[in-house]
Amino acid sequence: MMLYPAMSKLNSYIPNRYMLVNVVARRARQIAEEAEVSGLHLEEKPVTLAIHEVADGKLTAASAEAAAEEA
Repeated sequence: MMLYPAMSKLNSYIPNRYMLVNVVARRARQIAEEAEVSGLHLEEKPVTLAIHEVADGKLTAASAEAAAEEA
């Protein structure tokens, strides 16, 4: 199974694969927790939603580093 969107597109926003995994995992946990608290049913898995946020440019290496500093 191939990754969609392509890794090259994701790497244009977060160049390091290790950081990409961390950013997607952190955001997926946030999405899952927000859905659970609000009682929303997600149409897609939280990881898929997080990957699409990276592909859309909503999550970048700079935003990931800023979030890590806050935590």
